[in-house]
Amino acid sequence: MKASRIAAATVAAGSAVLALSVPAFAHVTVQPEGTAAKGGYAVVNVKVPNERDDASTTKVELSLPADHPIASVMPQPVPGWKATVTKAKLDKPLTMHGEKIDEAVSKVTWTADGKGIEPGFFQKFPLSLGALPENTDQLVFKALQTYSNKEVVRWIEVPQEGQDEPESPAPVLKLAAAEDEHGSASAANATGKTGKTETTAAADSGDGTDTTARVLGVAGIVIGIAGVAYGVLAGRRRTAA
Repeated sequence: MKASRIAAATVAAGSAVLALSVPAFAHVTVQPEGTAAKGGYAVVNVKVPNERDDASTTKVELSLPADHPIASVMPQPVPGWKATVTKAKLDKPLTMHGEKIDEAVSKVTWTADGKGIEPGFFQKFPLSLGALPENTDQLVFKALQTYSNKEVVRWIEVPQEGQDEPESPAPVLKLAAAEDEHGSASAANATGKTGKTETTAAADSGDGTDTTARVLGVAGIVIGIAGVAYGVLAGRRRTAA
């Protein structure tokens, strides 16, 4: 009985901790697929969890950072959702592939065609972004999450370094250091050479192992035949005796 009570208390405590921990992580985030490097292109997922038990998420609005505009923003089609891209004029034009661009995407809105994100589920909305800015370590987005009961949750509070996470934090995309094309090429060449050497070594090792196996196999057969012969001779001697 005492052991059962201790076990029950442990489970209850664990459940309480889990219940308190979940809300801290259940918010809208922007997560890269792979690496989001400065100056490069990346595919990111806008991850939207449903935090309500009695309503579905029917609309998601993601505002892109105005201080670091991105020239190319393309949403990937998501079944059951309609994506709308809104553009705005830029105070300072961007140069992309040798051309000046005087407007950029300021907001992407996803609207559910059906039930949306139901309670207990989440949805990812992929976006292709580029070129990413080179003069910042992160991009701060702001999101609005609308539920079927008309409630709107505003994920717009910018997290501050050294402070506790705000109640409704804005999605933040961390940017990695810019990739060095020359360095990447050298690394690729080195990897290729290493791979070839490793393949050759593996082949040599395989041949050696195969030869050894054959030798051992033949030796085993010879030993087996000798054993049989010995058994026959021993039997004859006993019979003669």
